[in-house]
Amino acid sequence: MGVFSRFLDIVNANINSLLDKAEDPEKMIKLMMQEMEDTLIELKSSCAAKMASRAKTDRSYKEQESAVKRWQSRAELAISKNREDLAREALLERKKSIDAMEQLASDLKIADETIKVSKDEINQIEDKLVTVKQKYQMMVERGKRAREEQAAQETLRRAAESATHERFSNMEEKIDRMKANNDLNKYDFSSLDEKFKDLEEMDDIDAEIAALRKRAGL
Repeated sequence: MGVFSRFLDIVNANINSLLDKAEDPEKMIKLMMQEMEDTLIELKSSCAAKMASRAKTDRSYKEQESAVKRWQSRAELAISKNREDLAREALLERKKSIDAMEQLASDLKIADETIKVSKDEINQIEDKLVTVKQKYQMMVERGKRAREEQAAQETLRRAAESATHERFSNMEEKIDRMKANNDLNKYDFSSLDEKFKDLEEMDDIDAEIAALRKRAGL
């Protein structure tokens, strides 16, 4: 089902209102453009036919104009030859051509007016179509920007998730390193403590041996 039913519907259409009421504005505006283009084809075809008819009428007018001159010359020739009867017939034919010229002139005037109306209609539809195409282009660009913004937000979301995951991974790795260092440090301290305990025990033993030697008089 079309948006418009006749030429005046297109010219008088409130494009913004129609789009605001549409469930699918992009589909609606495409339909508008298609109907306008179809209407333009019909109007231009009709106008071309009228122009062709007008050209044919103009040729007939010029033919009758030549006939008027021709019968005028023949009437003058007949009078010069004392043939009043022929002159009279020539003048009658001349009058017929003049009457035909007047009718053709009227037809040409009507044709010019009709063609002007057709051209005005074509211009109005073309202007309306330009407006609709501009709105469509704006709609396409808004849709493109919206998709780009959505893609950018999705990229940022993924980047944020990745960064968060990486931070947690780094923290876990850092904690693991700290635990490992603590374990190593505990081991080193334990080993060092054992070494000093061994030395201290050896000192005690040496002291006891020295005491025993002294008592034995050695």
